[in-house]
Amino acid sequence: MNAIPHTSAGTPGLTRAIGWLCAALVLAFGVVVARAPLDSVQGVIQKILYVHPACAFAAYAGFGLTALGGALYLWRGEERWDRLAAAAAEVGVVFCTLVILTGPIWAKGTWGHWWSWDPRLLVTLVLWFIYLAYALLRSFTAGDERAARFAAVYGIVGLAAVPLNYVAIDLFGSRAIHPENLGRGSLGDGMRLPFFLGIATVLVAFGWLLRMRLEVGALRAALLQRVVHAQRGPR
Repeated sequence: MNAIPHTSAGTPGLTRAIGWLCAALVLAFGVVVARAPLDSVQGVIQKILYVHPACAFAAYAGFGLTALGGALYLWRGEERWDRLAAAAAEVGVVFCTLVILTGPIWAKGTWGHWWSWDPRLLVTLVLWFIYLAYALLRSFTAGDERAARFAAVYGIVGLAAVPLNYVAIDLFGSRAIHPENLGRGSLGDGMRLPFFLGIATVLVAFGWLLRMRLEVGALRAALLQRVVHAQRGPR
């Protein structure tokens, strides 16, 4: 049996390098967070700050790449852009799920209950459903060009929920109990390093997962091509 053809996404050396970088950052991040000062009001629960927003940024990156990949697929018609869109959506959903899981933990420690219908929480949940539906659509319609084009448009339109999620607190004002977006000088002493290191760590983890998902997608495409050729038989 012939080997599966080499694909453009199949550069395991780079993937391993990103993985080792991610592991090193995770260790450094853990040490920095452990040494970070406790918040005088929230106590240790405040340290979720170093993970929760970072996961949100990674989710935004995933959904942004989904829209970009979809737009390039509609423009160029190249399957690699469709694979990028699908892979980015799946990884984005992973990090959006982490946002939804860490948020209630923080809420329980600060507000006293796991969930409130705060505008940002609600929009985050809607954002999660939008791209979960996208990922499910792609999983059931693999190889369907018409479905890929529909998904590309869907992914582009769905991106509108990302800026809405970010500005939800400003839009709803006093009706929102979620903390305001961080601004210049809003981080206390000893909080800047773990906060920005957390963002860097999560974004590298996002890149690593995306690389692996792209490799899987490219191998699936190559295998599907082999199956199609085998069914056609020699001419």
